[in-house]
Amino acid sequence: MQNTNESNQLEIPAPVDPEVENSESNGTPKKNIFKNLPQNVWAVSVTSFLMDISSEMVINVLPLFMSNVLGVKTNIIGLIEGIAEATSSILKVFSGWLSDKIGSRKWLAVLGYGLSALSKPFFYFANTWERVAAIRWTDRVGKGIRTAPRDALVADTVEPHQRGLAFGLHRASDTAGAMLGILIAAFVVWRVQSTDATFQQKTFQTIVLVSILPAILAVIALAVGSRDVKTGKAGAAPKITFKGLGKNFLFFMIIVGIFDLGNSSDAFLVLRAQERGMSVLHILLMLAVFNFIYATISTPAGILSDRIGRKKLIIGGWVVYVLIYLGFALAGSAVHIALLYVAYGFYYGLTYGTAKAMVGDLVPAELRGTAYGSYNAVLGILDFPASLIAGILWSGVGSWAGFGPSAPFYFGAGMALVAVVLFTLWKPILTT
Repeated sequence: MQNTNESNQLEIPAPVDPEVENSESNGTPKKNIFKNLPQNVWAVSVTSFLMDISSEMVINVLPLFMSNVLGVKTNIIGLIEGIAEATSSILKVFSGWLSDKIGSRKWLAVLGYGLSALSKPFFYFANTWERVAAIRWTDRVGKGIRTAPRDALVADTVEPHQRGLAFGLHRASDTAGAMLGILIAAFVVWRVQSTDATFQQKTFQTIVLVSILPAILAVIALAVGSRDVKTGKAGAAPKITFKGLGKNFLFFMIIVGIFDLGNSSDAFLVLRAQERGMSVLHILLMLAVFNFIYATISTPAGILSDRIGRKKLIIGGWVVYVLIYLGFALAGSAVHIALLYVAYGFYYGLTYGTAKAMVGDLVPAELRGTAYGSYNAVLGILDFPASLIAGILWSGVGSWAGFGPSAPFYFGAGMALVAVVLFTLWKPILTT
């Protein structure tokens, strides 16, 4: 399958074709592929590693804190998570656009990481769901500012044949940090409340205190370790429209958007695990194994996508997702949930970095900030209805009690299946 662009604006640095395997003469990465990666890739990877140690310690227990300590229902949790991601995503468009306009990525990314780091200590004092929501939203503002410039910085830095590897390594580092953060949180839970099935406020506050240091180190790592790569287009002001990014990108986003509408916050997976009888400590250990699988798969998947094409891996990952979400809907015990959540790491490893690499394939360098901002924005904005729908399907709204814990997962599997069919039929064509 050959790829081409719909307009002259979408010229791809040769010879990248996500549907055709590269040969040695086309620049396929050779043996020493990691040594040849630029410093920016390593700096961004270290930063994400450290920030995810901090973030995942808190975020993975936050739904348990809201549910067990504050008594918040799942529909409100879904609302909080949905608004948090939507807030982040709207900002991703503008931060990506701004990084294209000024021809600079680094300091916008540093600013975003800094804001997220500053928000962490305030979780310690949160004692109502409204305060939790405000802090969560502030943290997501930081994510919204940093994500698109950071991704564009990675894409600008590497050669086309390294793009899958670079994003795969970044995802692996990010996820390794998540795994370590969860293990630290599990240790805190074990020390403070042992295997008690109900999460306690003291445990949450201890986790928040421990999370502050790696967040600060993450900001320092990016500020000191990275450098800007000029795109040569500073001063240009690209329009924030899908039309300017080409029909291929538009079709890609429509299909990914359909998938994401059924992909609610992973907070519901955590709540499903507890609903099936899993203790807080066991939930955290399960999440750690999930992140280990995710981190292990991400880099090989990125390398493979450079060789056989992004599309095949994304379709494969989405098929895995369909089967796993059906499993979550039908799960009868905590053991079933644990096995499914570990397998869930394969879906993430196959698709997350690969999809971001594909965005870089579809647009020219001077529009990548806008493209990554648009990509992250659409997915994040859809997280709001996705999480809200999941919460309502689970526990209802008003006097209606909803369909129960299985309903969000049936819905997610169905939407993913539609996306698989559309993505299989889609035939993008790129000019070299």
